[in-house]
Amino acid sequence: MGVKVKCELVKKEKLIEGIYKFSVKAPEIARTAKPGQFLEIKVSETGEPYLRRPISIYNIDGDIVEFIFQVKGKGTELLSKVEEGKLIDIMGPLGNGSFKVQEYNNVAIIGGGIGTYPLYELTKQLKGKTNLNVYLGFRDKSLVTCEKEFEAIGLNKLVVTTDDGSYKEKGFAIDFMKKDIEEHKVDMIFACGPLPMLKAVRNYAIENDIPCQISLEERMGCGIGACLGCAVKVVSGSEPRFGHVCKEGPVFNAKDVEI
Repeated sequence: MGVKVKCELVKKEKLIEGIYKFSVKAPEIARTAKPGQFLEIKVSETGEPYLRRPISIYNIDGDIVEFIFQVKGKGTELLSKVEEGKLIDIMGPLGNGSFKVQEYNNVAIIGGGIGTYPLYELTKQLKGKTNLNVYLGFRDKSLVTCEKEFEAIGLNKLVVTTDDGSYKEKGFAIDFMKKDIEEHKVDMIFACGPLPMLKAVRNYAIENDIPCQISLEERMGCGIGACLGCAVKVVSGSEPRFGHVCKEGPVFNAKDVEI
């Protein structure tokens, strides 16, 4: 379980309309955080809304932890109004299931929409250990974010797709990934994004016997497995059971969960 700390917001950036990147000074969190873990953030001092908001870690740089979020409701709207220099109540890093960083020969990393952000720290940490092909999918040009940041890591290949073809490649990121895998075998797929994309990636990986780790984006109210709001069917072991994304995940081996 992570620590609960008040962190100074040292930098606030509006990436596009409705999407913000916050950089907070959080040495206690940065010291132990792993790619794929998340934070539970208190968005109000008044108690309304009561529940913290779960947001994935985007980047770790020394004592600085960065996270990116989309304004979707009252909680994230309140968070977006926090000014630089103010303190934010954060609990983290949370999640016992994180991406496994080790040496691979060839890796495919695929993200969709806001699910691309948790993959940035992973990609950074894998650099130098493996040949990296990264596939980032967005609905349209207006939603494309962090392309330059991924590019700056120095990848074997970066493919950016839009569903409508308004920017870079037209179509779905998974189709470009499949094409490349047919030509060059990979020994691991990492994925994070909307559920339909994760289902497609999971099924493809299992059918083709490729190891795959997926990060699930369930609504996590408490972040520690107490509220039971993020249950998912786990199929590892002799009997299927329900586990919790916040406690056992958010990263799972693709074969171990039914989605």
